[in-house]
Amino acid sequence: MSSTTLHTSSNTFTFKEVVAHAQAYGFIYPSSEIYDGLQAIYDYGPYGVELKRNLQTFWWKSMTQLHQNIVGIDAAIMMHPTTWKASGHIDGFTDPMVDNKDSQKRYRVDVLIENHAAQLIDQGKELAAAKLIEEMENSLQAADLPGLDLLIQRYGIVCPMAKTTNWTPVRQFNLMFSTQVGYQGEATTIYLRPETAQGIFVNFLNVQKTGRMKIPFGIAQIGKAFRNEIIARQFTFRMREFEQMEMQFFVQPGTENHWFDYWKTMRKNWYQTLGIGQAQIRMHPHKQLAHYASAAVDLEYAFPFGSKEIEGIHSRTDFDLANHAHYAKKKITYFDETTKTSYTPYVIETSAGLDRLVLMLLCHGLTKEKVGESSEEGGNVRCYLKLPPALAPIKAAIFPLVKKDGLEEKAMALFDGLKYDFPLVYEGNQSIGKRYARQDLIGTPYCITIDYETLQNDTVTLRERDSMEQYRLPIAEIAHFLKGKTAMQSLLLQLESAAK
Repeated sequence: MSSTTLHTSSNTFTFKEVVAHAQAYGFIYPSSEIYDGLQAIYDYGPYGVELKRNLQTFWWKSMTQLHQNIVGIDAAIMMHPTTWKASGHIDGFTDPMVDNKDSQKRYRVDVLIENHAAQLIDQGKELAAAKLIEEMENSLQAADLPGLDLLIQRYGIVCPMAKTTNWTPVRQFNLMFSTQVGYQGEATTIYLRPETAQGIFVNFLNVQKTGRMKIPFGIAQIGKAFRNEIIARQFTFRMREFEQMEMQFFVQPGTENHWFDYWKTMRKNWYQTLGIGQAQIRMHPHKQLAHYASAAVDLEYAFPFGSKEIEGIHSRTDFDLANHAHYAKKKITYFDETTKTSYTPYVIETSAGLDRLVLMLLCHGLTKEKVGESSEEGGNVRCYLKLPPALAPIKAAIFPLVKKDGLEEKAMALFDGLKYDFPLVYEGNQSIGKRYARQDLIGTPYCITIDYETLQNDTVTLRERDSMEQYRLPIAEIAHFLKGKTAMQSLLLQLESAAK
């Protein structure tokens, strides 16, 4: 029934436009906005929270349901403070910072230098930029703060605000939030967790024994983490309160390289199932390894502001379990029935930033498309949010063509019959065209219109978001149709098929 011809589509939105869309259409708001907000803290609105939860569900099911040897936990945010001594966070979870005395602004040194290198590239000085980055990485790896001072001075790097070079010496700042537990005067200093992984490691024995897990096996967790980022920027990409989706996979020492490669492939398949192609996702191996890692890669997405990390995959050796055993003075090992030996398992970690993935879907899905008989002349530009139907906040919108002649009652009856199985919206105001446009912009994959023909034969007009194709469908088939098109099972089947 569609009479509209579709033409070329492209994601030509700037990052500023993506942020404006997220706020205008109920995905993400600045937190405490009526009080002018709190920097780097955001709230999820009605459609944002649904998108976020759907993404969580897909990740969780893809880990714990598709793998018989992966189970989940939900560890507490506040943990014994020695946890962070064992993990290295108290001594090593720092970033080198520098203050400009004129602007009174503090900057992360690597960001400041990288931005200057980008300016050199814009000026055609690629070799100078490459040398600057190389020298910075060498100084960072050696924890050479005076060397970073010298770089800033030698390259004449200026404050973006004050445009001066009046800098303090570079210093290290710990990124953990501290708080107090207990009565005043006897309180103990503890920390809000900067990552969720340690809750998995300290529960290794509990999960292994109660779940009767055998190596190799994994423990998955989704939860909040907190980092006192000095330079928080790019909307929800870098926040002080954020959510992680992590899985720690415990393996026999000597097999870690095999499992590291396995999880690199599995995680890349996961993103491709979401419609994120190889052109948008790249693997970036770490040149500088963290203190706990023997190998590491970042999965990076091509955001409008550049390719940035959305997930890290690390071979963590036995660092975490061995350190917790040392500090807790407890034996944390696994007895392998096959080899009749005990050992401290090695760990392969996959750690994704949930907030970054939501931002990725918004950037990737917001689409401009020219409609009409010619993509060169004439036609109109249509904007819509192209989300996988299983992740879309609303699965279907139900419209009466007009609010009279029994159409509204018929539409409400359909809404009431479907609302137990699908998140829906009912809309009876404005023209059908405007109602379609709004649903397109929040990513609703299907719109269902009750019209006069419905009263005659119990069929409705169903309109698809991406193609704008319209066709008739019996009311009795709507639930089955939506289940087949929007259920999480469809994504899981695609993912499992890709893994074979």
